[in-house]
Amino acid sequence: MKKLIYLILGIMSLAACSRQAKLQTGDLIFVGIPADYDLESDSMGSAIGDATGDGALNLIHVAIAEVGKDTSWIIDATIKHGVDRHPIDTFFRDFTLKDGSMPVFIVKRLKDDSQAASFVENSKKFLGRPYDVWFLENNEAMYCSELVRESYRPADGSYLFENKPMNFKNAEGEFPLYWQQLFALIGQDIPQDAPGTNPQDMSKAPVLKDVDLQLYHRK
Repeated sequence: MKKLIYLILGIMSLAACSRQAKLQTGDLIFVGIPADYDLESDSMGSAIGDATGDGALNLIHVAIAEVGKDTSWIIDATIKHGVDRHPIDTFFRDFTLKDGSMPVFIVKRLKDDSQAASFVENSKKFLGRPYDVWFLENNEAMYCSELVRESYRPADGSYLFENKPMNFKNAEGEFPLYWQQLFALIGQDIPQDAPGTNPQDMSKAPVLKDVDLQLYHRK
């Protein structure tokens, strides 16, 4: 009897493993750090976290996944690469925290993913563009969530992700030093309340659903 029970449990375990979620083309990967993590006082990630965090986890970046036969690729917009397509291992390496630990990777998927592959192809039209340090629309540069918004557009030209007034202030209602220095350097006022997107808001979009997937496995 015990052997039969163990056999049944083993079969159930194998079935559960076979149903385990896998990364799919068109999935969005959100990068999160703890709200109290000192990324670096003058880093963009820290400034974004201060401005958009609303809980224990600050989502500071969003990237597009493309799953190939032999490897998975990431298409995203960063200061380091601009709008670029690179292997997922490069993505993990770029977002390794200064203490050697990894951030939290949250995978979201379109509830209706029938056009996911075409949205990924849309994103490739923007490859090579610089990172948008101005955080403004209607220029050639793009920041991470702007890339997603402009790529995930059906054939009718509509948007799956809405614009909202951007916030650059921290919880105390002040502009972090990073934003003050950045926009002073480029000779632009901080675009507080200008229309735009950020990973924290985008992750809550009603068109997305959670994917129970451990994206990174430390070797």
